[in-house]
Amino acid sequence: MKPSHNAQMPIASSNEDADETLMQRYAGGDLCAFDLLYGRHELAVWRFVFRSVRAQAVADDLLQDVWFAVARHAVHYEPKAKFRTWLFTLAHNRLVDHMRTTKNHVSLDAGNDDERDLANTLPADSGFGPVRQLQSREQAAALIAAVEQLPLEQREAFLLQAEGDLSVQEIAQATAVSFETAKSRLRYARASLRLHLKEFAP
Repeated sequence: MKPSHNAQMPIASSNEDADETLMQRYAGGDLCAFDLLYGRHELAVWRFVFRSVRAQAVADDLLQDVWFAVARHAVHYEPKAKFRTWLFTLAHNRLVDHMRTTKNHVSLDAGNDDERDLANTLPADSGFGPVRQLQSREQAAALIAAVEQLPLEQREAFLLQAEGDLSVQEIAQATAVSFETAKSRLRYARASLRLHLKEFAP
């Protein structure tokens, strides 16, 4: 996806530049900075959206919407928080809009070969023990099923940490709730997942 943005003279961007620096450079007209940001975060955002809506085609459309929003808001971007927090706030807002306009969501069919590889839809590292210890498709499918059964708010809190690597405070900021509410949602989500995955516990 190439953003629509008024390009100016490119500014040299590096793979080592902080996200916030890259976003400011993109706002100044450096399209290469956008490409670096997209490369760093595209899969994590897609996994977060996909695990939330459970339909690949919808997730793909919403992902594109999120990155178009990044492009639209670039000129107003201020690094008051981590870029990743800001990015997942945009993703959360787009999901809220989507949920308001549709009531039905397609369930994940883990055996569908047309979807992205199952392993690539799993959280990379959430601090939730069983996630890091997954060793089989059976365990992966069990985790996916357990995540899908979580109440919406708990699922989102878990996925924001698992996919977005957001702290509790950042989850609260992204979802516009209090720290204690975000902490509670995450705690209940983890407890529920542990219950569902206890048969895989070492």
